[in-house]
Amino acid sequence: MGVEYEGVGPAHGELEAVLAARYGAGVYDKLKAARVAVAGLGGLGSHIAVALARVGVGFLFLVDFDVVEPSNLNRQSYFVGDVGRLKTEALREQIEAINPLVEVAVRAVRVEEHNIVELFGGCDVLCEALDDQEAKAGLVSTALAGLPGLKVVAASGMAGYGSANSIRTQRRLKNLYVCGDGEGCGGSGMKDTKSVGEYMGFMAPRVQICAGHQANMTLRLLAGLEEA
Repeated sequence: MGVEYEGVGPAHGELEAVLAARYGAGVYDKLKAARVAVAGLGGLGSHIAVALARVGVGFLFLVDFDVVEPSNLNRQSYFVGDVGRLKTEALREQIEAINPLVEVAVRAVRVEEHNIVELFGGCDVLCEALDDQEAKAGLVSTALAGLPGLKVVAASGMAGYGSANSIRTQRRLKNLYVCGDGEGCGGSGMKDTKSVGEYMGFMAPRVQICAGHQANMTLRLLAGLEEA
């Protein structure tokens, strides 16, 4: 069957029909109509965006000011040829190759308190995937206060190669869900040197597991399921 599409791939209508057929009744339509933002496109955000694109979320808004560096390649969804490129542009190109049905918008800006409401207004779900603890807390608190209809799926603690069984999703507030093990710093830029020494730095699998939790919780919310 694969030979039939070799080098071409299915037409958009056929691809959409295949995706719709693989989900429960009405689920694909909900995903297609959804608007999801991802703030931070590192180890968490890049994998969240790819997962949501694969299942057919209709609109993805990707925000990150940074460029791809060689030190990112061990845990982030980028390629050697992306080094030096804006993460927003590299990931948009990757998503277009994965699922051309997804509309992707990007902003290469730093997320700060003054631009949070402007950036993420109009989105259904915001996936928080920033590195800096202060920035993470500021984004969550400002988004929840300024955008009362927005669901926020955040992360805390996922570095190293400790047991993956400690990573889970919890509902902390009405519109806030937190994924991770709840220990140490949330992002891949973890500053806790004790934790780094104990868990041997930043590894892809545990970060991807946490990103999977965030993507899955986002899908649950889009499907109308609000319990973690």
